[in-house]
Amino acid sequence: MNKTIFTIILFITGLIQAQHTISGKVTDYKGNPVIGANIYLEGTYDGATSTDTGEFLFTTEEKGKQTLVISFLSYETKTVEGEVGKLSNLQIKLREDVEALDTVVLSAGTFEANDNSKVSVLKPLDVVTTASALGDFVGALQTLPGTSNVAEDGRLFVRGGNADETQIFIDGIRVFTPYTPTTNNLPTRGRYSPFLFDGITFSTGGYSSEYGQALSSVLLLNTIDEPDQEKTDISLMTVGAGVGNTQKWDKSSLSFNASYINLAPYFELFNNRNEWNRPFQGAQGETVFRQRLKNGMLKFYAAFDVTDLEVNQEDINFADGLDFKLNNNNFYLNTSYKGILNNNWTINTGLSFTHAINEIGIMSSDINDKENSVHLKLKLKKRFNSRFKISFGAEQFTTNFEENFQQGNIDETYGFKNNITAGFTEADVVFSKDLALKVGLRADYSAIFNDFEIAPRAALAYKTSKNGQVSLAYGSFFQNPNSSILKFEQNLKAEKTSHYILNYQYVNNGKIFRAEVYRKDYDNLVKFDTEFTTFDSNFNSEGFGYAQGLDLFWRDNTSIKNLDYWISYSYLDTERDYRNFVSAAQPNYATDHNFSVVTKYWIDSWKSQLGLAYTYSSGRPYTNPNTNEFLNERTKSFNSLSFNWAYLLSQQKILYLSVNNVLGIRNVNGYQYATAPDVNGQFNRRALRPATDQFFFVGFFWTISEDGKDNQLDNL
Repeated sequence: MNKTIFTIILFITGLIQAQHTISGKVTDYKGNPVIGANIYLEGTYDGATSTDTGEFLFTTEEKGKQTLVISFLSYETKTVEGEVGKLSNLQIKLREDVEALDTVVLSAGTFEANDNSKVSVLKPLDVVTTASALGDFVGALQTLPGTSNVAEDGRLFVRGGNADETQIFIDGIRVFTPYTPTTNNLPTRGRYSPFLFDGITFSTGGYSSEYGQALSSVLLLNTIDEPDQEKTDISLMTVGAGVGNTQKWDKSSLSFNASYINLAPYFELFNNRNEWNRPFQGAQGETVFRQRLKNGMLKFYAAFDVTDLEVNQEDINFADGLDFKLNNNNFYLNTSYKGILNNNWTINTGLSFTHAINEIGIMSSDINDKENSVHLKLKLKKRFNSRFKISFGAEQFTTNFEENFQQGNIDETYGFKNNITAGFTEADVVFSKDLALKVGLRADYSAIFNDFEIAPRAALAYKTSKNGQVSLAYGSFFQNPNSSILKFEQNLKAEKTSHYILNYQYVNNGKIFRAEVYRKDYDNLVKFDTEFTTFDSNFNSEGFGYAQGLDLFWRDNTSIKNLDYWISYSYLDTERDYRNFVSAAQPNYATDHNFSVVTKYWIDSWKSQLGLAYTYSSGRPYTNPNTNEFLNERTKSFNSLSFNWAYLLSQQKILYLSVNNVLGIRNVNGYQYATAPDVNGQFNRRALRPATDQFFFVGFFWTISEDGKDNQLDNL
């Protein structure tokens, strides 16, 4: 009997000795106990929950080196490794998980239009429901502060920069020819329909080191990752027709969109200041194929468009007008992959190819050019924790441009080939929910100049209150001159600018206010000594300039039921000595003051959305040869009020009407002067006015979808 009792005592003693007690206390960094934290040994069921005092205790039979995991909602998960017998009386401090909090956002110079963004100034819906935009995402962005209204051009002019200084990317990959070609005084449009995009980031300065070859701005377009259902969209418009379709399978989907535009019927109904021999007509098509893989998403995007027109335009130097004809073919291919690797690494890679052909006739001159461009990119990103991330990558730009000019006995062929190799790195450091830092560095090597350029960039954000924050940004940016210059001269330098930005942002319950001041300094701008760039021009890189100003933005979609509106204002002070300028002056595309108001109101009883958009710009500079001043006179101010009305005939059928410049204001974009004086020694002039003072648009949009509820209101 005694032997049996002794055996039992030995067995119990062995069990006790085989068990280890794990204990400690969990607090935050201020010493407050964390109640209800989960504490367990990794790979086992042994664990406990912290008490009201933050303490925990449990036993385990595990031996050797073990990993203790401590986790709790809104805190970073912590691990402690060590011999299991030594995991007692631990003092565990958990840090707040900044990704789970209302954390400061790096916002200087950046506008988000993304349903998934923490702070969106616009939504994808806004891009196509703005009355003045006519369904063009560029038109909607022109209602934001930082842009200048150049009505006869249609492209983005940002903070004193010309349109070539803004670059556009689709899924992170460069678009080399983002706009449809056109003729003078007839605004262009973005080539790509908003139908296939669900996110837009518009950076007016201080952007990431991931993006280069852009002096003023980058526009990032992200295609839809996962369509919600299969559907077909049909559009019948006063200017043409369109059709779109989405097919969806288990792990893949395919969307396409095609349209045909012909302005001949419109010009028959409404007066136009041009004499059209072949009115503008164009066809566009684009498609996205998405394949969800085990650890990532593969996308294949392709787009083509063709444009054709022939017009005789009024010209003060030609009694019979100036003949212009254009035929353009453009093809764009974009393949991208985004995936997850091991150990919190992610990969983004892609390739784009552009093939563009222009056949241009100006009077007796024929100009034919061809461009083939490629962009190859690889980016890796490592997430160490919610407070520290680092990314780095490399990319290659290749452009082959060739042009032929024929006039009488002149037959000249010229062009250029250029390879740009770039590397970039960037770190995101979140010190707390109130303070965050982004620092980056970019290096570009341009083969055409045989030169390296180094561009440091940084952004800092501090949360001043629950709803307000202040951001600072600095960046150095480089960009090669465009093809109109490089095709004639390659002995130049990359153009350069430096950005300095101070931003305040307030966001609260559907309201957002932004105020931003900035300064840009330009160097190495290209100058030449002829009226236009030609093979006889003398070029150099001695130009310079600056731009500085104030941008204000306010949006409110909650104060008044069914009403959404935003107001933007920009003040711009800029001068440049570049191109063929005789001295430093404000460029003729820049305006001192720009003001926009956009409103949208939903009326339930009418089943309608009504919209208004008002745009004001102060006068633009021009040179009057009857004086001795350069770019010293101003046009009258620009004013335009636009209206749109979307009426739901049924849930999936919409009748849409819009009128640009509904008041018919006679705007003037500038003046053209005669090249020779009259008998009184005066240079005569004519006003450069839009081809038409107003533009009327009517469309019928029909959606056929699986749920019977989807419609194209978000595409109007």
